Amino acid sequence: MKEKEIIEGYELAKKVYAEEGVDVDKAMEKLDQIPLSLHCWQADDVKGFLFNEALSGGIQVNGNYPGVARNVKEVRQDLEEVLSLLPGHFKVNLHAIYADTPEKVDLDQLEPKHFASWVDWAKKEKVGLDFNPTCFSHSKAANATLSNQDEGVRQFWIEHCKRCNKIAAYFGESLGEKAMTNIWIPDGMKDQPIDRMGPRKRLLDSLDQIIAEPEANCEYNLDSVESKLFGIGLESYTVGSNEFYLGYAATRHISLTMDMGHFHPTEVVSDKISAVLLYVPHLLLHVSRPVRWDSDHVVIFDDELVEVARNLIRTGAIDRTSIALDYFDGSINRIAAYVIGVRATQLALLKAYLEPTEKLKEIELKRDYSDRLYLQEHYKEMPYAAVYDYYCWKHGKKTGKELLDQIHDYEAKVLAKRN
Repeated sequence: MKEKEIIEGYELAKKVYAEEGVDVDKAMEKLDQIPLSLHCWQADDVKGFLFNEALSGGIQVNGNYPGVARNVKEVRQDLEEVLSLLPGHFKVNLHAIYADTPEKVDLDQLEPKHFASWVDWAKKEKVGLDFNPTCFSHSKAANATLSNQDEGVRQFWIEHCKRCNKIAAYFGESLGEKAMTNIWIPDGMKDQPIDRMGPRKRLLDSLDQIIAEPEANCEYNLDSVESKLFGIGLESYTVGSNEFYLGYAATRHISLTMDMGHFHPTEVVSDKISAVLLYVPHLLLHVSRPVRWDSDHVVIFDDELVEVARNLIRTGAIDRTSIALDYFDGSINRIAAYVIGVRATQLALLKAYLEPTEKLKEIELKRDYSDRLYLQEHYKEMPYAAVYDYYCWKHGKKTGKELLDQIHDYEAKVLAKRN
C-alpha cells in the first residue's frame, strides 16, 4: 500500500472516529504500551536444544515446511526478522530447553549463566524475556511430573521449577522488565483413573514448595499456573484442570494462565476474563486458536479474539493481564506464522481501544438494548483496519502485500538455504 493511500485512509478514519468521541491517536499510544510475548518455539517446532528427545506431553507439531530453525543462532535470527517486520512493544517467551550452553546439563541443574547470551541478545534487541519450565519431552516426564508418585522424580521437577524462577528473576532484574514464569505440566491419564485426588494433592504440595522460593513472586518475576482440558494420550484425566488451578491461584494470590485452546469447544475465554479477575491478582493470556480441540493453530482475526480484546479493554483488565502468543505450525512459513498471529492480536486490541466503550455502557445502563445491539453492529463497520495500517506505517513497517514480499524475500535468502 502506498504512503499516500495509508495517510488518506487514516485521516478519513480519524474523522469518522472523532464523530463517535474516539481519539485514534490515543488508541495507538495505548496499543504501544502493551507488550506481546513472542514464543520462541514457533521457530523450531518445539524441539529446543538441550536434548534430542521426541516432542511429548500430549502435544505435537504438524508439517515439515522448509527452513525450521536448527540451533539457538537460527531461532534468534528468525525472531530478529519477525521483530523487524512488526510495530509495537515485544518480549520473547523462552522454554527451559532453549538454554544456550555447550555443557551437558539436565533440567534440575539449569542456572542463569546458561541463559546469559539470551539476556545479552534481548538487550541488543530491546525486548523483555519471559520463561517456562519444560515439563515434557524428557525421560522423567513419562509418568507425570509435579504430581508423580515417585518422590525422587517429583523432587526433580520441583527443583527444575525452582531453578526456572531464579532464571526468570535474573531476566527481570537484568532487563528492567518483569518476567512471567508460566508453569504447565502434561500430567494425566489416557483412561479413567481410580484415584483423582492423590495426584492433585501431590501437585498442590509441589507448587507450594515452588512458590515458597523468594524468586517465585517478586519485583522481577511473577509465577503463573496454566490448566488444560486434555492432551493426546491424556484424554480422560488432567491433574492440573481449570478448577484446580483457579482455586490454587485464588488461594495463593498468584497469576492464572488461560490458554484460548485449553477448554471445551463450546467454552470461550472471553467470558471468563471478568470472572477470574475477581479472584486472582493477575491473568496471563495465551493467545492461541483451537480447531475442534487444543490444536494450536496460528492465531487469526476471528470473533473470539475480538471478544477477548474487548473484554480486556472494556473491563480495564488489560492493566492486570500479560499477553503471550502460543501456537506452533510447521506446515507453513514460520515467519509468516509469527507475523499473522501478532498482526491479528494487535488489530483486535486496537479495534477494542477504538470502541466508544463509555457510550455503550451508558446505553446499557439505560436498558436500551435495541440501541446497544444496533451500535455494536454499526461499530463492526468502522475503519479500524485503516488505523492499523497507519500504525504500522508510523513505525516504519510495511503492511499488506509489501509485508508478504519481505517474508518471501527472507525465505529465499535464509530459510531455503537451511535444508
